[in-house]
Amino acid sequence: MTTYEILLMLDPEQAEARQDEIVARTRELVEKSGGTWQSHDPWGRRRLTYPIAHKEEGVYHLVVFDAEAATLDEVSRVLKIDDAVLRHMATRHIAGSRTSAPRDDAAAPVPAAPAESGADESEPAESEPDEAEAAVSADEEPEYAPTDEEPDEVPAEEEE
Repeated sequence: MTTYEILLMLDPEQAEARQDEIVARTRELVEKSGGTWQSHDPWGRRRLTYPIAHKEEGVYHLVVFDAEAATLDEVSRVLKIDDAVLRHMATRHIAGSRTSAPRDDAAAPVPAAPAESGADESEPAESEPDEAEAAVSADEEPEYAPTDEEPDEVPAEEEE
């Protein structure tokens, strides 16, 4: 037997009882075929990056179980048929991997960049451009640095 995990994305407009019914049916299919149910972790409602079936949000559930490959195929077949399942993804479970919901990155504080060593923090950073940069106008053509390579000579076309 192999350990699998399925991440379910369910329709948020469905009643919570209907969502529990989908998870219970998945568990029933696994146990009926001789598999072992390990865990069910409801991740909750999350905003989608793009709408799926005209829905802006989805309700996520992560289920982990041991089963044969044929059982996984049957579970996936049943989930594809159900209209309340917006998406599902089945993968092999990696032993020791975390199955808890990911934290919301939007609420996480952004760490400040470390200050350079030896820099005096009392001095303000230079914000004014150099005089040479200020003297360039939009009408002038930009100057380009010369290249070390000589351009290849293009042979003249022979007249026929």
